[in-house]
Amino acid sequence: MQTGSLAAALEREHHEIDAGIAAFTAAPGDRQPLTRAVGALRRHIYLEEEFLFPLLREAEPGLAAPVFVMLREHAQIWGTLEALERAADAGTGATLGKRLTVQLLHHNLKEEKILYPRADEALPPAAADRLRVFLSSGELPEGWVCLLKARPVSQNPGRAGR
Repeated sequence: MQTGSLAAALEREHHEIDAGIAAFTAAPGDRQPLTRAVGALRRHIYLEEEFLFPLLREAEPGLAAPVFVMLREHAQIWGTLEALERAADAGTGATLGKRLTVQLLHHNLKEEKILYPRADEALPPAAADRLRVFLSSGELPEGWVCLLKARPVSQNPGRAGR
């Protein structure tokens, strides 16, 4: 299997997604960059939530809290994606495109500094190979929604029912 850095491949996807969103916000009349970027971002979130994050939590239980933060941010980003698609259909998506850019800037920095380096160091070779296979050829399943968007978590679970 490939021996390239998983962190580098995941970061490269971040840059490609960012470029598509930037192209859309610069010329909102052209939906093609947005369509590609949104599809790539949803696929990227799927890769992280279904492959990378469970593997990282298993390899290093101490990463559970940072992974949970990323899952919460994915739900926020997913909501922005949905609003952005609606706004772009109405011709008013540039502002939401800029909001998404800021969300991704902060989110991606945390992933790139905290989680991605651990993927290269902590994952067993077979798990790393599965990630590489998905990175090169995996597709987002039809109808998949990020985990916390599909199953929201209470903001204050200790106060439920009070």
